[in-house]
Amino acid sequence: MPAIHVADPTALPRLPVVPGSRPRTVASLTTAPAGLEGEGFPVHRAFAGVSLAQLDPFVHMDQMGAVAYAPGEPKGTPWHPHRGFETVTYMIDGTFEHQDSIGGGGLITNGDTQWMTAGSGILHIERPPETLVASGGLFHGVQLWVNLPSAQKMTEPRYQDIAASRVALATTADAGALTRIIAGTVGGFQGPGTTHTPIAVVHLTISAGAQAEVPWPRGYNALAYVLGGRGAIGAEGRPIASGQLAVLVGGDTVVVRAAAQGTADSPDLDVLLLGGQPIGEPVVTYGPFVMNTRQQIAQAFEDYQAGRLGKVPAAHIGR
Repeated sequence: MPAIHVADPTALPRLPVVPGSRPRTVASLTTAPAGLEGEGFPVHRAFAGVSLAQLDPFVHMDQMGAVAYAPGEPKGTPWHPHRGFETVTYMIDGTFEHQDSIGGGGLITNGDTQWMTAGSGILHIERPPETLVASGGLFHGVQLWVNLPSAQKMTEPRYQDIAASRVALATTADAGALTRIIAGTVGGFQGPGTTHTPIAVVHLTISAGAQAEVPWPRGYNALAYVLGGRGAIGAEGRPIASGQLAVLVGGDTVVVRAAAQGTADSPDLDVLLLGGQPIGEPVVTYGPFVMNTRQQIAQAFEDYQAGRLGKVPAAHIGR
């Protein structure tokens, strides 16, 4: 799992250990069902079976892959619209190409993140580059949908390209875990992602048998999704494995321990930690739109059909 790694974690700054802190407990544990997205690439629906109230301010997340494509097999999505939220695409292995109707886009690979604020409306496309389609190869990533509060749903669309080299890196007290902070402030470390809603996005890689204790912002919810490997989570040490999501409550730290022996595919434990301040507003989702009312969803479809959410750039028509 390339993402971004450090040869000597002991050289990294340490997450603080706060005396008297309490680890959060597990409120629920669910297993992501498999599905297909876009033109047919495999995903696991990470938030399936979890209420929007527990996810708030997040709405949806897919783990894309991991899959080893043969030549000619890689797939993406066609041009499609969004309104009312943000998409965060974090590429762990492989390469993905993004283009949108406001001129944003580029390639992301091995630890890069593309953060697109759809806001009032945007069209975009995500696909593997032609070179990867021709060669095949490993493909693994995550796409997260972050809700916008009603006051910001019609904000101007925006695009952020976050290179892996910009991610804030830290380790734990015993240097047994690599912490990549993509957005938000965790343990005094600030990630590079600029967010409309106060959130934290962290990718943890925990060595076999090691434990990570991550200070977690008060007032944020806490979600932990296992990208690969197995271990235990929460104050009670609940077993957790690849493709499972834990919702954690109470306390002010998130504790995750890797199993003494990992799996053949993932000797370490890889976990995506997510949290944010709940928005606490009504959420109505339909396809590519996340709004507050059904009337707003209907208006989004009307605006899309009228071309008011943007137009496919001329160079891409027919592609």
